[in-house]
Amino acid sequence: MKKAFVIVIIGLLIVFGGIFGFKAFVNNKIAEAMAHMPKPVDTVSAAKAKIVHWHPQLRAVASLAAVQGVDVTPQIAGNVTAIHFHSGQYVQAGTPLVQIDDSNQLAELASDQAQLRLAAINLHRDRKLMATRAVSQSQLDSDQATYQTDVAAIKDIRATLNKLAIRAPFSGYLGIRQVNMGQYLTPGTKIVDLQSWSPLYANFTLPQSDLQNIQVGTPVQIQTDALPGQTFSGKVTALGSAVNNSTRQIDVQATIDNPKNQLRPGLFGELTVVRDTAESVLVVPVSAISYNTFGDYVYVIHKEKKDGKSQDVAVQQVIKPGKQRDGMVAILSGLKQGDMVVTAGQVKLVNGSLVTISHDA
Repeated sequence: MKKAFVIVIIGLLIVFGGIFGFKAFVNNKIAEAMAHMPKPVDTVSAAKAKIVHWHPQLRAVASLAAVQGVDVTPQIAGNVTAIHFHSGQYVQAGTPLVQIDDSNQLAELASDQAQLRLAAINLHRDRKLMATRAVSQSQLDSDQATYQTDVAAIKDIRATLNKLAIRAPFSGYLGIRQVNMGQYLTPGTKIVDLQSWSPLYANFTLPQSDLQNIQVGTPVQIQTDALPGQTFSGKVTALGSAVNNSTRQIDVQATIDNPKNQLRPGLFGELTVVRDTAESVLVVPVSAISYNTFGDYVYVIHKEKKDGKSQDVAVQQVIKPGKQRDGMVAILSGLKQGDMVVTAGQVKLVNGSLVTISHDA
C-alpha cells in the first residue's frame, strides 16, 4: 500500500511539473516575442509653449445698479382716477403715469382765479384814483398785497395739481404696476419702479492693497451668467472716500456701457480691472496640464534617435502653473519657450511613450 501511494505521488508530481514547466516555457516565449515587438505609437495633439503679453488683472464680484432708478410714489393722498402706462413700458421724462383725484383742487383753483381777477380790477382802479388823490396810499398798498396773495394762492394750488398728476421724473423702463384704478394711495405708496438701463453702474470692492493699482478712468470688463459668453466694457468713474474700517476694502464704482439694453440693474457678475501695464508670461493650453497631488506635470515631446530613425517621445515634466486666462495657463517654472507639449491624448501615455502628432487626435 505504501509503495502504491508513493508511486501515485510521484506520478502526480511528474504531471503537475510537466504542466507548470510547459506554462513557464510558453510564458517565456511570449515574453521574448513581446520584447522584440516594436513599441506602440500613440497619436496625440500638441502645442508649443509661447510667450504672450498679459495685462495684470484685478478681479471682483460686482453688482449692477441703475444710474437713475426710483420707486415712483405719490406725495399727496388720494384715489387713483387714471392710469396712463403699461407694465414694462419705456417712457420719456415727463410722461404722465398716474392721476390722483384733483376735483377739489380744480374747484379751489377756479375760486382763486376769480378772486385774482377781482383783485386785479381793484388794483387797476385804485391806481387811477390815486392819481387824483381819490384813495389813500394805504388802500393802494392793501390792494397790491391782496393781488400778490391771490397770485401766490394760485401758484400753490397749481403745484398741488402737479403733484396729483404723477409723471416720469426721467426717461427709462417701468417695472410692474403696483396700483389699480380707484385705489386710495397714501404718501410713499409704491406705484411702479422706473429704471434707466444705459449706462449702468457696477459697484464692487477691492482690498486696500490694490488701491495703488486703480484710479478713475481705469478700464474694466464684466461678465454675468445671465448672458454667458458676452463681455461688457466700461471705466472706473468713482472711488470711495475712505477704506472700510472693518473689511479694509475700498468701494469702487465703474460705469458700464449697455447700448443694447441687455444688462439689467440688480444683476451681478465677475468684473475684471484691466491695468495699463503689461507683463510677458510663458503659456500653454490648460488642457496640457495633468494635475496630481504629488506635482502637476505635462508631457513634453522630445526627438530621439533609435535604430537610425528619429522618433517623438513623450516625457513627463513637472511644472508650476500660474494664473489662467482665455483657455491658457501661465507656467512659472518647468518649461521654456518652444517646448512642444501634449494637449490631448495624455490618458494613454506613460513616461517615454512613442507618439505621433496629429491635429485630429
